[in-house]
Parts: sequence; C-alpha cells; structure tokens
Amino acid sequence: MGTTARQTLRISTAVVLAALVSGCGIGQGGGLFATRDRGPSIEEQDAQQIFAAAEFELENGDPEDAAEMFLEVERLHPLSEWASRSLAMAVYAYHLEEDYETSRITAQRFLDFYPGDEDSAYVQFLLALSYYDQIDQVGRDQGVTYQALQALREVIERYPDSEYAQDAILRFDVAFDHLAAKEMEIGRYYLEQAHYTAAINRFRVVVEQFQTTSHTPEALMRLVEAYLALGLTDEAQTAGAILGYNFQASPFYDDAFRQLTGQNLAAEAAGENWLREVWQQTVRGDWL
Repeated sequence: MGTTARQTLRISTAVVLAALVSGCGIGQGGGLFATRDRGPSIEEQDAQQIFAAAEFELENGDPEDAAEMFLEVERLHPLSEWASRSLAMAVYAYHLEEDYETSRITAQRFLDFYPGDEDSAYVQFLLALSYYDQIDQVGRDQGVTYQALQALREVIERYPDSEYAQDAILRFDVAFDHLAAKEMEIGRYYLEQAHYTAAINRFRVVVEQFQTTSHTPEALMRLVEAYLALGLTDEAQTAGAILGYNFQASPFYDDAFRQLTGQNLAAEAAGENWLREVWQQTVRGDWL
C-alpha cells in the first residue's frame, strides 16, 4: 500500500474514538450512523468520519461491517481523496473476512477506476492473494492455482519496483510447485495402476513445463521406471542420464541407477526421442 494510505491506516484508536465522539455524539448514545432517534445519518457524515468508523470496526475484529462502511465512503463521496483509499481498504477487509470472491470483484473495480493510484500494486497483490490463499492442498482443482499465477504475474510485471514484487515472486514459485505436485500425484496413481503411458504423459509435463520445481528429480526417476516397464530402454537410459547430470546427489538418482543397472543398462543418452532433446538442452545449459 502506498505511503499516504499506510499513514491513514495507522490512525490510532484514540484518534478514531475522538473523531467519533466529537463528530457523532457517541457519548450521548447516538452512534456513528445514528440511532433511530438521534445522531446524524450516514449521508450526513463526511468521508473522513465514515472512514474512521470503518477502520474502528476493522481494528475491533469486524471486517465485514468495515468493508460495507468503506464502500459507503466511495458511494457517498466519490470525488473525495478518501474514495480510492476506502475502496482499497474494502478489498483488504473482504480478504480478512475470507470472502475471496467479493474481494476479487472489489479489487477489479478499484483497478478499473483507479489504475494509476498509488495503491494499485497493493490491490493487485490482494487480488492475487484471493486466489493464492485457496491453494492450500494439491488434491483440489488446480484452476484457482492458474488464476493465482496469472494474478501474481501481473504484480511482478506491472509493479516490479513495488514492495510487493518480491513477495509475489516467492508465492509464484510456490503456486508453480503446486501445479507440478498435482501432475506428480496423478502420474504416481497411473504408475501404480500400471497405466504406464498415461503416467509418462504426466511426468513428461513436469520435465518439460515444471523443470525448475522440486519435483523434477522424482519425475525423471519415475520415467525410468515407466519406460523400463514398457521395455523402452533408450528412453529409460536417457531419463537416467538427465537425472544423473543434474541431480546426481539426489536419492531419486540412486533409485534410477539401481533400476537401470539391474537390467544391465547405463544412465546415458540413447536413441532419438523427446528426452534426447531435453538431454541436449541440459548439456547446452538451456534446460534448468
């Protein structure tokens, strides 16, 4: 969030209470948005008063009501300096409430109406988090993971100098790893069921598309296992060669080496197949 917005968010509770008491008659039992009998209505509040009340609700653990109040600032005072800040804070409040869909809708609205605002990077980051915070297990549908990656990429590419860019990069790597983990999970299942071709297709995706993740050594070892089961020794040997060249210290290489030597085969590039191209990329230094 930009400096001005962060300074605004640091208004102390004492200041907020003072504003509420002096401006709205809380001490008389009126309340900010008025009781049925006394006190000014919300339409009679200025933008700063409503913003202060919304922040008070947020600080006291009621993000849902806070979000509604923040939106009232923008509705009632759309031309004020508080409008964009309030909309950004509504995004944050909805995210705290774990109302991710509404948080995303509100974030997109902010980005559409205030694309050059100082809080744009922060709101884009919150939009990305609304997807990212839902990818807590590899067994679920991965559509949300792809959406998280796309939104995180927006932060990285559009706001590379922002304070959120590095965090976005780290989360991007984690989300990317989730996708590879899903492919591995399905591939292992097919391998256990002796559906070797289907398993190979999944492990190939990891090797070709997710080679920078932590799952690549196992994917190569599983390729050795699957290809040996099919009697495709050239592919098995080449997978072993790639594994040994890049991950010789990995226990997965030890396993692949035992499988190959058990059939009097060496971990070396052999034949012409898709793995041979990966081997050539490895030697050139283009693969990892």
